[in-house]
Amino acid sequence: MVKTIIRFQSNMVMVFDESGEQIPNYQGQYERVKESILNDAPMDAVFAHGFTEDGRLQKVPREEW
Repeated sequence: MVKTIIRFQSNMVMVFDESGEQIPNYQGQYERVKESILNDAPMDAVFAHGFTEDGRLQKVPREEW
């Protein structure tokens, strides 16, 4: 199940499950994977725009992702 979704400045997206394993089916260019992620991600999924300078996820609301 999708748990964490990270969109990078390059518009590449990485997606992880609750065990921290990547989910390749949801990964790739933002415009290509956006719709399926938003449709399938549970409401408690974490959305982020990369990382902060101290290495923590830069979390954003689902609507702004």
